[in-house]
Amino acid sequence: MKSLLFFLLSGLKWGKVATTGGTMLLSLAIYATICGWRFAAGFIWLLFVHEMGHYVAARQRGLAVGAPTFIPFVGAWITLKEQPVDVETEAYVAMAGPFVGTIGALAVYLWGRSSDSGVLLAIAYAGLFLNLLNLLPISPLDGGRITAILSPRVWLLGAPMMLALLLYRPSPMLFLVAILAFPQLVKAWKYDPTAPENVAYYGVPWQIKLEYGGGYLALAALLCVMTYDVHEMLSGMARPS
Repeated sequence: MKSLLFFLLSGLKWGKVATTGGTMLLSLAIYATICGWRFAAGFIWLLFVHEMGHYVAARQRGLAVGAPTFIPFVGAWITLKEQPVDVETEAYVAMAGPFVGTIGALAVYLWGRSSDSGVLLAIAYAGLFLNLLNLLPISPLDGGRITAILSPRVWLLGAPMMLALLLYRPSPMLFLVAILAFPQLVKAWKYDPTAPENVAYYGVPWQIKLEYGGGYLALAALLCVMTYDVHEMLSGMARPS
């Protein structure tokens, strides 16, 4: 965990810590009034880990990027101050968030199992579910930015998944994502793979497409299994013996 923390903080300039720290503390204060400070602190930490995965990946690819910003009940994000030059760079930056975020959530899960802590398992579940949700294949979620390397038309498959989730578990965050996704769905519907600008941006070798597609499916499968297993553990702990 110390090595992971050093990796995540290595690219973050101290001048940006105030913005990130201030919004983190605001989110902590609000979440703590609802679910207690221990769960709130753990959940915000996993949000931070996820976003710093994006941050470090963007810096590795030479992109100017802002520090993570936290908004209660919405989540957190980083702002790219310049757009990726091609879809592979976009997919790389997008993949780094759920990948590093999953490592963080699994670390909390192992800690919770070893200490038999329901709070830590609940934090791990929240982190796993967060990263799984972000893998929905629809832009602007990470999954949409990853699967765009295959084709933006994949977003049309993600739209009914997002609608079903919104109807099943309505929330302001999902509603906001749905609003932001609508222009991207129009873009996917009108996508012309032969247009010169699309060939320049989306034209990557099939080997690269398969590598990212395989990594995406493997990570999604792992998160599905772990989210279900941890949910069952928590349900078992809640049942009277």
